[in-house]
Amino acid sequence: MTGVRSIAWHRVPLYLGGFLGPLGTLVMIPMIPELRDDFGASTGAIGWGITAYLLAMASFLLVAGTIGERVGRRRTLRTTYLVYGAASLGCVFAPNLEWFIGFRVLQGVANAFITPLLLAALAEVTEPARFGRASGVYGSFQALGGAGAPLIGGLSADLGWRWGFATVALLAFGLASGLPAGGSAVASAGRDMKALVARDPLFLSAAVLFGAAGPLGTAVLVGVASRDELGLSGTAAGVVLLVGSSVPIVVTPFWGRIVDRVGSRRSATLGLIATSVVTSALVFGTSPVRLGLLWALGSVGVGVTIVSIQSLAATLSSTNRGGVISFTLAFRFTGLALAPVIWLPVFDRSPTAAFVGAALLGIPAVVLMARVKRGAIAA
Repeated sequence: MTGVRSIAWHRVPLYLGGFLGPLGTLVMIPMIPELRDDFGASTGAIGWGITAYLLAMASFLLVAGTIGERVGRRRTLRTTYLVYGAASLGCVFAPNLEWFIGFRVLQGVANAFITPLLLAALAEVTEPARFGRASGVYGSFQALGGAGAPLIGGLSADLGWRWGFATVALLAFGLASGLPAGGSAVASAGRDMKALVARDPLFLSAAVLFGAAGPLGTAVLVGVASRDELGLSGTAAGVVLLVGSSVPIVVTPFWGRIVDRVGSRRSATLGLIATSVVTSALVFGTSPVRLGLLWALGSVGVGVTIVSIQSLAATLSSTNRGGVISFTLAFRFTGLALAPVIWLPVFDRSPTAAFVGAALLGIPAVVLMARVKRGAIAA
């Protein structure tokens, strides 16, 4: 791709934007007991703070990428960051659980626009043969946000849970003010709606739905297990989650290179299988060290699967790249939204059944992934 090297600096703000979404999504996991006590609600009710966020995000992801391509990426991203920051401040000052969940919904709506537009822009400034690595670096920033979330959330659980959301708000406002002016990395592109319902995006989306509702969505179970089963403090639980979430920061760029070599579909399939196996093994996490190590192994599988899925989605269409990425991610976050609703009630009765059940959903995910025939197109 002519001129890629001369505009490589455009990748930096794109990578930094990948940090925000996972941080805001996961920051509340270690503070569930504190939210439960503060709002006088059950674990299941507090879980809706995650589910409502993800459902709102998934709903808007169906069209967020296409809207952003039509309106313009830079304008859409700046508005998104400002709304995300305002919604995070709303969580800080929420007087009750209903208001808190309402602001979480607004966070989810805003977050729907971030990754599709950033990945679409990244694909346009990267050579096709090297996009797996660029996607891997982006994934490492996502992993960094995911790793920072339990630490910030755990510290906030002990100091005052509202500090966690205040931190997210400051980051969002900082990203809004730091967007580059102009440049091809934020220009609008394709708008073809038919690309969203082509055969391969549909099979990929279905595979992602099952994977996210199962083995890719077990972070909340690990968080609750560390608090309720192992009796850890918010900070200690945050450290356990941090151990696992930190591993992809280091290995994800490496896996991006593997994706370029073996193909994104094959690497996604292998990642799903590995993550399913480790998820079933989480039942043996009967100590903080053991749970942390198992979660670290699972996080490697989650990381490579997400990078592979994002890379594959970015190469399934040249006429509406952001739209297809957005459409696929809608199913991923729908699955993540369903995971707490499905597995937290099961966990209350049997933690083993919750982990094994989540692992078994990896089977239909692998079967559906095998039906995706295209691996790449010219960017």
